[in-house]
Amino acid sequence: MEKSIYNSAQEEQFWTRRYEQGTTGWNIGYPAPPITEYFDQVADKSARILIPGAGNAYEAEYLYRQGFENVFVLDIARPPLDALKERFPDFPEEQLLHANSFEHRGQYDYVVEQTFFCSFPPLPENRRAYAQHVSELLRPGGKLVGVWFSFPLTGDLEQRPFGGSKAEYLSYFEPLFRVHTFEECYNSIKPRRGNELFGIFIKA
Repeated sequence: MEKSIYNSAQEEQFWTRRYEQGTTGWNIGYPAPPITEYFDQVADKSARILIPGAGNAYEAEYLYRQGFENVFVLDIARPPLDALKERFPDFPEEQLLHANSFEHRGQYDYVVEQTFFCSFPPLPENRRAYAQHVSELLRPGGKLVGVWFSFPLTGDLEQRPFGGSKAEYLSYFEPLFRVHTFEECYNSIKPRRGNELFGIFIKA
């Protein structure tokens, strides 16, 4: 995997503070429609699903309630994992992973992208490392599914979430995945309409 300069200690401190202060910024308070509508069409409830940088993980709660019992939630900060367990006590403790997403190992049928890619420093080496690491986490034929913000980067490394362009994102994913779709998201929530891309990338 290409080396990332993602700093675990700094990121954990940053996000723990943001969650404790209630200033995560783009928490919508419920599962994102592009994710739920996609998985409503997936018949295999035994699929192993990883949501890295899951935050409040409303999508994980939704998927588990829909019968996807092998959904794993990973976050570098502990508070959102504790909040999910308090909100939904039936969610398995062993599927709540407090770790650096770039260091996690495992094999999954799906990796779900929902605001993680936009949360860490948007340097090319980090974004390439993300794409490479996701490809290593997926089984052959596995899918990276989710949404990416499509607005310009500001150059301010403290202004999260970070955006980018379709062309930039494809430069990271096309070498590693077959692009099934990557287009403007038609079912974004109103505040994000026109600023999200929905993608399905398939590991060869």
